[in-house]
Amino acid sequence: MLRQVVLAASRSGGVRKLVETAPYTRSVVKRFVAGESVTDALAVTEQLIADGLLITLDHLGEDTVETAQADTITSRYEELLGRLAENGSGARAEVSVKLTALGQLLDDGEKVALENARRICAAAREAGTTVTLDMEDHTTVDSTLRVLRELREEYPSTGAVIQSYLRRAEEYCAALADEGSRVRLCKGAYSAPDSVAFTGRDEVDKSYVRCMKVLMGGRGHPMLATHDPRLIEIGGSLATLHGREHDAFEYQMLYGIRPNEQRRLAAQGAQVRVYVPYGEQWYGYLMRRLAERPANMGFFLRSLATKS
Repeated sequence: MLRQVVLAASRSGGVRKLVETAPYTRSVVKRFVAGESVTDALAVTEQLIADGLLITLDHLGEDTVETAQADTITSRYEELLGRLAENGSGARAEVSVKLTALGQLLDDGEKVALENARRICAAAREAGTTVTLDMEDHTTVDSTLRVLRELREEYPSTGAVIQSYLRRAEEYCAALADEGSRVRLCKGAYSAPDSVAFTGRDEVDKSYVRCMKVLMGGRGHPMLATHDPRLIEIGGSLATLHGREHDAFEYQMLYGIRPNEQRRLAAQGAQVRVYVPYGEQWYGYLMRRLAERPANMGFFLRSLATKS
């Protein structure tokens, strides 16, 4: 119930204004968001790389409603990737892209988003790195997978994301577990009807394990996005069962959540990639993070009530 309330708040203009103007919101946001500028994001990236971690950078923005706005976001990604090329971080840092930020919801939006994504993939190639297409609301899944297929014809390293809360998640994983295919598996942080998604935590977790088995048994590169200790342990066991070395899969975690665990796994030789968001449009992202874990909500509310 709390998750549904928070997700509803993420779409409320009134709640958004209240949160954004609260006296200590910015100090709380810094825990989960690297900052608002490219320079902020790169500073965090350099620090995490020094700690032995890999990075995926997300310029926050979604549900773009104007072509010019989509073009601006695309240019921001090109700027980011140019900066990564300049400082030589491409080998350790990739980018994550939401197609709705690139115009997917506009008239003829799939074509617009595809062309903008191609620009970003080209810049990523120049920077010596890759792109992963974030998965969003369930209504965009088929479109996102079509764009992915188009991009992989020219940029085969383009990564996909599958959400285990979707009832078809295992099917999607099986279709993507090919040689060289990069697939990020996450639980999912969007609201969806029972007809297309599991709603119980246990069901979502069981689906996650089934998907892990498919990906680990496939020929691609699984990217296990979870903070759940049980799922991390199962993922490691499946990697051993299928003879995967540390460089044949990776764990992914969010910036600001379980940083000690990120470093512990990296110190053991595992590949750990941190999802680092930045930008001015942080509200929707923050609310989904709060919806995922009650502990996050408690931290946020305590921080708003104090000057700590």
